[in-house]
Amino acid sequence: MRTIKLVLILALITINYAVGQQNQVATENNSTMKTYVIERIIPGAGALTADQLKGISRTSCTVIKEMGSKIEWQHSYVTGDKVYCVYKAENKELIEEHAKKGGFPANSISEVTTKISPATAEQ
Repeated sequence: MRTIKLVLILALITINYAVGQQNQVATENNSTMKTYVIERIIPGAGALTADQLKGISRTSCTVIKEMGSKIEWQHSYVTGDKVYCVYKAENKELIEEHAKKGGFPANSISEVTTKISPATAEQ
C-alpha cells in the first residue's frame, strides 16, 4: 500500500506543463489562480520506476479532471525522498482536497509570492 502511494505521488512529476511567468493567471471563469509549491515526503521517491511514475501521474490527472478548472498541476521535481510539485489553484484548500482524493501526502503547501531568476539581476 505504501509503495502504491509513493508511486502515485511521484508520477505527478512526469507530466510537465508550462510554468507561467506570473504568479496569477486568469481562468475561463475570470477567477484568479495562485501558484503553490507542495512538498511531499515520499521515502524512496527517486527510485520509482517510469511505470510507477506514470501511474501516479494518471491518478493525479484523473483527480484534477474530476475537480474542475480551479486547480492545475504545472510540474513536479522528484528527489531522493521528496517530490516538489508546482500547482495553480484558486486556494490552498483545493490543493489539500486534491492530495486527499489522490492519496498523496502534502507535507507542506506554500503560496508563491514572487518569482525571481537570473534575469531579475539584470532588471
